[in-house]
Amino acid sequence: MDLFEAAGADTAGVPTARESSPLAVRMRPASLEEVLGQGHLLEPGSPLRRLVEPAPEGQNGRVAASSVILWGPPGTGKTTLAYLVAHVSGRRFTELSAVTAGVKDVRGVIDDARRRLVTSGEETVLFIDEVHRFSKTQQDALLPAVENRWVTLVAATTENPSFSVISPLLSRSLMLTLRPLSEQDVRDLTHRALTDDRGLGGALRLETDAEDHLVRLSGADARKALTILEAAAGAAVAAGEEAITLDAVERAIDVAAVRYDRAGDQHYDVISAFIKSMRGSDVDAALHYLARMVVAGEDPRFIARRIVIAAAEDVGMADPTALQTAVAAAQAVQLIGMPEGRIILAEAVVHVATAPKSNRSYQALDAAIGDVRAGKVAPVPAHLRDAHYARAEDLGHGVGYVYAHDQPHGVAAQRYLPEDLLGTRYYRPTTHGHEREITARLERIREILDAGD
Repeated sequence: MDLFEAAGADTAGVPTARESSPLAVRMRPASLEEVLGQGHLLEPGSPLRRLVEPAPEGQNGRVAASSVILWGPPGTGKTTLAYLVAHVSGRRFTELSAVTAGVKDVRGVIDDARRRLVTSGEETVLFIDEVHRFSKTQQDALLPAVENRWVTLVAATTENPSFSVISPLLSRSLMLTLRPLSEQDVRDLTHRALTDDRGLGGALRLETDAEDHLVRLSGADARKALTILEAAAGAAVAAGEEAITLDAVERAIDVAAVRYDRAGDQHYDVISAFIKSMRGSDVDAALHYLARMVVAGEDPRFIARRIVIAAAEDVGMADPTALQTAVAAAQAVQLIGMPEGRIILAEAVVHVATAPKSNRSYQALDAAIGDVRAGKVAPVPAHLRDAHYARAEDLGHGVGYVYAHDQPHGVAAQRYLPEDLLGTRYYRPTTHGHEREITARLERIREILDAGD
């Protein structure tokens, strides 16, 4: 028996949760209209709405049960939609967790569902959370039930089903992508929980700074937001307060509030200090500002992009591997998300902050751009021009070009710059890190090139 069944139902026949249940359970939407942030899945006539709701009068009944794979970040409503598919449509609901269930458990549920369907016509919705954790064998065990519609499978996953769910199961199911909740979605959910009788019933108000902090910490996760709200409400009640204050939120979650506004001055001040600390090689300061952004709920992808820029702008060729680390970190954070992403960000920050520094690469390009904008765009030397077309040689294109790989050291004594830029030096490496080696090699290369001018 699931939690809703144990708690009874309201006058509309919609299951209700016990008062002792967690706030996130009590506030689970009882209808599609209460679902936040997923409007693209709930438009009139959409597959999900037709699966849940009866057809309008004069049309055939509800669409035949179709299995569904729900893909989206944590706390976006995957479990909620599974409950609605079952309860609003009057089907029996059974839940399995891919973390603990084995093939035997799957087959047992399917056999029971098949028997109920044959004997009484009762339909079963089988909800499998974290289906990406099922092995191929376990997923194969679902195929007969999905193919014959002995169950309506609703499978939830936070990983791309194209890589984590077997193709036969994908081809027999609707794949619905849930979007991350917006900040406003989380605020709307919080306000509903404060006033709804299923939630706090208006017993407490939530102060603005406490709400802002709660929304930041929730990270667009509805379940996390409601869990924090419930804990903060408990802290406020225990202290005899009539409002949930920032202090109550802090006491509840044991996280100091960070005075950080992602849309205001603090956002720009902290990220500026972060970048300048990495540039200045103060690894401890860089990690401090990283921590402030992480605790405040800053988008880790934004942080990763700034690290990539710092690796190219401030480290450059003094340590070319810093950019490799930064790019790998950005890709890894995108792949695994938070909170584990903080570990990857920390590694990249330490590499960039402790690496030798040089900005000569981008300074060289800026100098070249300055010359181009100043009109120094003389014709390309004839021997460097494209010679892969008829009569090109008659025009002198490519004539006299020396193939560098045929020369000693792989460097040919010939001119590459346009006439009016001969002798120009854009790139001037430092003596820091890897650029120390570049300096010595570049001096010899330029001697050979100059001999061809």
